[in-house]
Amino acid sequence: MSIKFGTDGWRAIIAEDFTFANVARVAQATADYWNANPVAGTEKRVVVGYDRRFLSDGFARCAAEVFAGNDFIVTLTPEPTPTPSVSFAVKAQKAIGGVMITASHNPPIFNGFKLKSHYGGSSDSETCKAVEGWLDKNSVRSVKLAEAIKAKQIVVKDIRPDHFAALKKLVDFKLIAKSKLRFAHEALFGVGAGCFEQLLGGTTCKVTTLNGAHDPLFGGINPEPVEANYGRSQAFLKKHPHDLCLVTDGDADRVGGMDGHGKYLTTHILICLLLRHLFVNRGLRGRMVKALTTTSMLDKMCEAYGIELVETGVGFKYICAEMLKGNVLLGAEESGGIGFAGHIPERDGIAAGLMLLEMLAVERTSLSRLIVHLEKQFGPHRYGRIDTHFPLEKRGALMEFLKANPPAKLLRSSLADVKSFDGVKFISADGSWLMLRGSGTEPILRIYAESQSDTNVRKLLRFGAELTTHALI
Repeated sequence: MSIKFGTDGWRAIIAEDFTFANVARVAQATADYWNANPVAGTEKRVVVGYDRRFLSDGFARCAAEVFAGNDFIVTLTPEPTPTPSVSFAVKAQKAIGGVMITASHNPPIFNGFKLKSHYGGSSDSETCKAVEGWLDKNSVRSVKLAEAIKAKQIVVKDIRPDHFAALKKLVDFKLIAKSKLRFAHEALFGVGAGCFEQLLGGTTCKVTTLNGAHDPLFGGINPEPVEANYGRSQAFLKKHPHDLCLVTDGDADRVGGMDGHGKYLTTHILICLLLRHLFVNRGLRGRMVKALTTTSMLDKMCEAYGIELVETGVGFKYICAEMLKGNVLLGAEESGGIGFAGHIPERDGIAAGLMLLEMLAVERTSLSRLIVHLEKQFGPHRYGRIDTHFPLEKRGALMEFLKANPPAKLLRSSLADVKSFDGVKFISADGSWLMLRGSGTEPILRIYAESQSDTNVRKLLRFGAELTTHALI
């Protein structure tokens, strides 16, 4: 079968296409690519981690055995580990790359193979394409785990402590430690469970982990930081208020949130709060990098702060490419991926949680007051997204139709701009926008909208859905 890398690695249904034989094929192709393309300053090392999905540990062992069979020294995690911990270890160990066995936020029947490059971030599209080109060029070479451990080709090591030590340096940890903040963490049954308890143990902070059990079925949800998955924790927070509740996805590289009483916070408002904190409280400067589907409140903030704003396609690998160029203050995407300067060029849900705690420790006021302050300064920005099943083979034709037939106006405001470098985005004169884009990992069409009110957002999303039906006629 042919294997294709999407927005962030290769994903497929477990036991259907995601099998041990296919994981070994992809690992061999990756090993062949790295052997053929050595990177100056790196060592012949690979870091392999995995999440809590069904058989993830076995798939990770399989990949590690193949890398060992191709003469790489492999660091293999002994238990489920956050993706950013793997990325950090790749950079810290000067490894040529890493692999994370995870399907992130996808349904439990999926698993995946995320490729990390030597700089400690997601591999770019060219690298993924090149790895695809190596598939089945050579037969799979592997060494059994026990034999490889004995020969010191595979080292089983917990890589989280080094990552956590770096996070404590990234933030003002002493300030957080004495802040007495009450912090809740909705782990969505993912690998983030227990991370904040470990990081904040021995401090004055009270940490409550919600839905931290190891359940490969994720309690019947997809482990994605969206409001539909917050029901259990919202009920808990209404009865037991905290200062903040952070949500991490299945592999803990993306975030969502609620205020301390269970009120849903969009990823957009979390990103805006973080930008304000870094600029106003920390006095930091640099470029703001955002994906195309992220709130236009950031545009207004950057204009007010005198910060350069860079807009990229959807997928953190594009933000990573900008972070590698340097002088980036913050990188962020609508789906909850947030990356920080002075860290790895990678989204890190655990870093985002600590930075939000630092913000609350500095401000000494509630999240809701900080949000009111932002909206007073930059206006209300309401956002919505719907995902619809759409035939993959008709997606290209739909995008061409939308580009060729843009609407004259959105609601009552005339069209001001059309962006089509990733999907198609219509922007009106009043700042409202509507965007249609195919998922990079699933046969799904995403429709995004932002406007000044929830009512307007609902109207825009309905209009977006109507546009797809017109295109199919």
